[in-house]
Amino acid sequence: MRLLLNSLDPEVAECPEELIVYGGTGKAARDRESAEGIRKELTQLKDDETLLIQSGKPVAVFPSHPFAPRVIMAGSLLVPSYSDYDTFSRLERRGLTAFGQTTASCWAYIGSQGVMEGTANTYGEVARRHFGGTLRGRWVLTAGLGGMGSAQPLGVEYNDGVVLAVEVDESKVDRRVRNSLCQMKAADLDEALFLVREAVGRKEARSVALVGNAAQVFRDLLKRGVTPDVVTDQTAAHDLLNGYVPAGISLPEAVKLRADAPEKYLDLSRRGIVEHVKAMMEFMHRGAVVFDYGNNIRHQAVAAGLPEAFEIPGFVSAYLRDYFCVGRGPFRWIALSGQPEDIYALDEFILAEFKDDEEITHWIHFAQERIPFQGLPARTCWLNLDQRLRLVQVITDLLRQGKLAAPLALTRDHMGSVASPWRETEKMPDGSDSIADWPVLGGLLNAISGASLVSIQQGGGVGVGYSLHTGMTVIVDASEISAKKAQQVTVSDVGLGIIRHADAGYTSAQRMSRQYGFHVD
Repeated sequence: MRLLLNSLDPEVAECPEELIVYGGTGKAARDRESAEGIRKELTQLKDDETLLIQSGKPVAVFPSHPFAPRVIMAGSLLVPSYSDYDTFSRLERRGLTAFGQTTASCWAYIGSQGVMEGTANTYGEVARRHFGGTLRGRWVLTAGLGGMGSAQPLGVEYNDGVVLAVEVDESKVDRRVRNSLCQMKAADLDEALFLVREAVGRKEARSVALVGNAAQVFRDLLKRGVTPDVVTDQTAAHDLLNGYVPAGISLPEAVKLRADAPEKYLDLSRRGIVEHVKAMMEFMHRGAVVFDYGNNIRHQAVAAGLPEAFEIPGFVSAYLRDYFCVGRGPFRWIALSGQPEDIYALDEFILAEFKDDEEITHWIHFAQERIPFQGLPARTCWLNLDQRLRLVQVITDLLRQGKLAAPLALTRDHMGSVASPWRETEKMPDGSDSIADWPVLGGLLNAISGASLVSIQQGGGVGVGYSLHTGMTVIVDASEISAKKAQQVTVSDVGLGIIRHADAGYTSAQRMSRQYGFHVD
């Protein structure tokens, strides 16, 4: 229940009054009645019972056993032939389903910190592969400062670069600047370019936000002959009706038109996406490094009549897959006590235990200095399997010694147990991009391994019909049973990601699977 309420904390959620956590319409519960029903059931749930949640609605409590999950959920799932946006929207309007995004419906969202290091790693790989290892003296043009996109300013700063982030919603710009996720807000494009060029010239890190429409600003920069070093985009392009705002209309006009004439709005969005992606491609042709940051904008452009949109590479296949092949990815721990000291105690352990891993120590120091807690204090760090297991044991030990105030929740982002052909599983060497067995296997494996919560959902990040993914959370207290659960779930969760990549043909993953004894000849 603490995690559910945290997902809807005003400091965490984008629109808590509508139960929307992030990513367009990603909800923590289907409606108010469902949210209250979930809270009620969680407060009286016994250790040998399991609550079932169907697309954000509590539907049953079944007898189970103490090692079983306390909560299992399926979200946004449709029979494959019916799994399209129009069908989903019709069912959603009838109150039969709800969109859960990636970590909203499974209550694992912790604000922008959740993807912050992944963003930093992405830009770090961009720097290593294209600019000699640093973004110092380089600048990034991007768009979208929503729940995911708001990680971009600090992600670029982490790599010593300069970023100009365009966002159509001024309230989001103000919120990011207020929360120190972005340094400054420019009055207009002229001032934004001045601030960018000044920082580039001085080779100092800087983040600048500009209120404006991404497609329009991108085109304006092209007309001025301005070419950034890097261009990407994290607008909510996966949702052409509720997430994306086409050029030529204001945000208030967009909100009204969505309600009054949704088909007209969708037509404007499709045409706008084409121009948006054309601008990105023109930057690429002029020499910029351009990539799709996982919002399905390329496919939206292809569907709207721009078949060449996939000349733009995706961020996972281009920059992050090597991490996943060896089981290194986003691991999260959340202090259910609400006390920052619990997080700082674990920071101290990590800095001492993994002092020889520069990526980890540099990240922890940066996070302590620059990343504010949103809602419950939490930390994300990209760790491999051995490092996660060591941390799990230490959390148990510290709880038993009374050095942590309350249990912690362990969870992660979905980049292991996921099928998303235009994001996480794009360009698999064996052509298995669209095989969706893996997230289902991941959910089943986490459930039998002892996870406290398991979810199987679709649509996260890229929209309905384009991905299937699983989420998990395990609560760690001082008990022997929770320690065993946490150890087993950690092994099964990371191991499944390694096996998926090994099966696809990655030799580094195959080596890891043999090293840990997962491999089946």
